[in-house]
Amino acid sequence: MVCTATFGPSQQHLQPEKPLHVRSHLAGSLRNRVQCVAIARTHSGKQDCRKRQKACVLCAASNGAEPAASVAATNGAVASLPQAQRPRPQYIPNRIDDPNYVRIFDTTLRDGEQSPGATLTSAEKLEIAKQLAKLRVDIIEAGFPVASPDDFDAVRRIAMDVGNARDPDGYVPVICGLSRTKLRDVEVAWDAVRLAERPRVHTFLATSPIHMEYKLRMTEDQVLENAVAAVKHLRKLGCQDIEFSPEDASRSEPRFLCRVLSEVIKAGATTVNIPDTTGWALPHEFGDLIAGLRKNTEGAENVIFSAHCQNDLGMATANTLAAAEAGARQLECTINGIGERAGNTSLEEVVMAIALRGDGLMNGLWTGVQPVHIAHTSRMVQDYTGMAIQPHKAIVGANAFAHESGIHQDGMLKSRQTYEIMVPETIGLTRADEAGIVLGKHSGRHALKTRLVQLGYALKEDQVSDVFKRFKDVADKKKLISDEDLLALVTDEVHQAQVIYELIDLQVMCGSLGMPTASVKMQGPDGVVRTASGMGTGPVDASYKAIDTLVNIPVELVDYSVQSVTEGIEALAVTRISLRPIGKLASEGFTVNAQGRTSQRTFSGSGADEDIVVASARAYVSGLNKLVAFMKTPKVSAAEKELQRMQASKPLTEQAASPVAV
Repeated sequence: MVCTATFGPSQQHLQPEKPLHVRSHLAGSLRNRVQCVAIARTHSGKQDCRKRQKACVLCAASNGAEPAASVAATNGAVASLPQAQRPRPQYIPNRIDDPNYVRIFDTTLRDGEQSPGATLTSAEKLEIAKQLAKLRVDIIEAGFPVASPDDFDAVRRIAMDVGNARDPDGYVPVICGLSRTKLRDVEVAWDAVRLAERPRVHTFLATSPIHMEYKLRMTEDQVLENAVAAVKHLRKLGCQDIEFSPEDASRSEPRFLCRVLSEVIKAGATTVNIPDTTGWALPHEFGDLIAGLRKNTEGAENVIFSAHCQNDLGMATANTLAAAEAGARQLECTINGIGERAGNTSLEEVVMAIALRGDGLMNGLWTGVQPVHIAHTSRMVQDYTGMAIQPHKAIVGANAFAHESGIHQDGMLKSRQTYEIMVPETIGLTRADEAGIVLGKHSGRHALKTRLVQLGYALKEDQVSDVFKRFKDVADKKKLISDEDLLALVTDEVHQAQVIYELIDLQVMCGSLGMPTASVKMQGPDGVVRTASGMGTGPVDASYKAIDTLVNIPVELVDYSVQSVTEGIEALAVTRISLRPIGKLASEGFTVNAQGRTSQRTFSGSGADEDIVVASARAYVSGLNKLVAFMKTPKVSAAEKELQRMQASKPLTEQAASPVAV
């Protein structure tokens, strides 16, 4: 017989006649989603497990090894069947056949990029989108296409590439573009995503009294008319998957919300998203709002209800989970919780909360996300956006699985379950090498590549070669190379913008006597190696002035930070900077966000080296490369020209007759 355990107020395990080891876990890689349930008898060795050809957590423990991964525990007992083992329901825009399945809508590339300084290039957006597909999110909101030609191209590239990369099991993410209810917005958004296998357009309009009076200067009837017109126009264009959001819903009148939602559902919306735009709501009232709208909105049974929460009061994750319990079956999140102001709901927090507590306390809720890719995705977003993760950030922070208290350490040595509700391997972190490999100056390329794979980085051969070259340089100066060092080198060699200018050599002279000076040798886009010198208030400033002489693009340094990767005098330094163009180029890189505000792009860069000044110079060159790559992009792309031609060919009467607000 198979033994099971129940978790009630007493949290007691059911005990059969003999003592049992009962553990439901993920054996091997979480990607394979294999479950092994111990047979209800005293575990007497590896024979039973070999018969099933599956690795058993008990056998691993008997050898002193930790299981490859496990799912969360309640009072020491690992949770029941892994949720992601269930087949994902067939995607139908306006319904989910499994009432407990929750769609995860990632808006890192759209709302997350609205974080100050979080500018991403088109190539970086594509790489993040590919990683989100590995994570198996249901919907990727790829951007706000009308913001700029570069944004349009980025969304279209993602739609054509990631949006058509169907896995053997049938998974392919929905690719979504955001638009206001303006006629041109919805047309541009649809044209950007329409080549995806599953395209969606997400259109929005504010419904709160304060927004209607001061921002829109529109009446309730005008707002309703514009919302319905946008949805109908999308249907006319051929879009069958339409999401509508009443912006600032948590401060809107429930009566008017129900009226707007009912009408957009009649017009053809398939998902209605309820945003807590200013982070105003508390969990109980936001849950009540979702429940009330589902109960009182005509046609609510024909659409998916969604939740989008900001984190201004630190309630985003709590509000999102409250919405899920109240019936929302799409949850909108960003990686690392990045976003405007205090950020958005953190995807990793919501996904792991549902994974650990969904069965027991949330009436069986589950998602299709593969959490083993969370750590790598988090690191990629941090590197590309230049937005560092706070050490005590839940799930992905550096301290999330660290234990310094003596009492905690004692408990962890006796059982990891005393102070950990999940193991780091669950999200793709592996901090111990079972083969006993220690990386140092004598380590070879194969050992490095093996460790990178264990850390979740399946790099191309040329990328491995680049990292290995830097690895050998650092290993010559440092006895042992830690995982943190490797991750810093991956960031510096792989997660970088297109190399246009390359730093070859740097020499500085500084001290208490004389003016700090720096000499740099760089290779430019023409392949020619040039040298220049500069003087400044310090060695970093002098280095930057020398680099400016060679690149010859006037920029302003907006932010600069440096931190050590590990402890000790030999530690690698990681520098992060952000900059923006000034002077004649100050007008470059302006973009329009979803709220209609125009802002200038900033460009981030990062660099790692055992020398702080060299790390700073590498970061500066990285930021300049990102800026130059953006400026080299044609201001009017081929796709934008097509849109202009399409709009120019419309009858003037059709353009003028649209009831959508301008």
